[in-house]
Amino acid sequence: MPSARPQRFRNRRHAGALLGAALRELEAVNPLVLGLLRGGVPVASEVARALNAQLDVWLVRKLGVPGQAELAFGAIAEGGVQVINQQVVAQQRLRDGRIRKISRQQQRELSRRARLFRRGRKPAAIEGRTVFLIDDGLATGASMRAAIQALAHRRPHEIVPAVPVAPSHTFAALRAEPALQAASAETSPFALVSQAVALLSPSPFWGVGAWYDDFRQVSDAEVARLLAAHAPSGEDP
Repeated sequence: MPSARPQRFRNRRHAGALLGAALRELEAVNPLVLGLLRGGVPVASEVARALNAQLDVWLVRKLGVPGQAELAFGAIAEGGVQVINQQVVAQQRLRDGRIRKISRQQQRELSRRARLFRRGRKPAAIEGRTVFLIDDGLATGASMRAAIQALAHRRPHEIVPAVPVAPSHTFAALRAEPALQAASAETSPFALVSQAVALLSPSPFWGVGAWYDDFRQVSDAEVARLLAAHAPSGEDP
């Protein structure tokens, strides 16, 4: 890793360029860069450029406990992947009917986003590849955990979650999370979170946006444009 660390970032593109430079030092098998919606995609675009790697979006939706926005009982992703945390389900006494209803609602939103952002392109192949999973920052880490758990089912060679900034306690917990060290034999024994990368791990944290000069909201149109710009020749309709 570069010895000089930034103190803050001008914008997501600047953060992505610095993150990409750091990730170039890692060994990777047929690397793939996946951006989390929406703010992760501009960062991932610069990372993909730095690594000369394919870019795609990882479409995952948390399955949230009703009335508790940050508490997820599972996640769904493209390809019919669904991960359920049975411990949370039991603690919150969620019935099967309620789980199915929430899953259907989030699946509809997942399908809508796939049509909007991919514009007919096929999702990137994941099996056997080193996948760099990118966001613009972590706060609680819940979205990244859900994304990793869903991605593990697609049998990547390795998963490397990487962000410009994350609070020290969240980042430490992410790296130490036993469930993220290796997928279970029931899911994908090949998927491994070998390491996690954050350029900044400040304490106190103050929120992701506090470490950017420009943290304006990323639009759907910008996400679609970035993905189209990185599409292999002949794939963009």
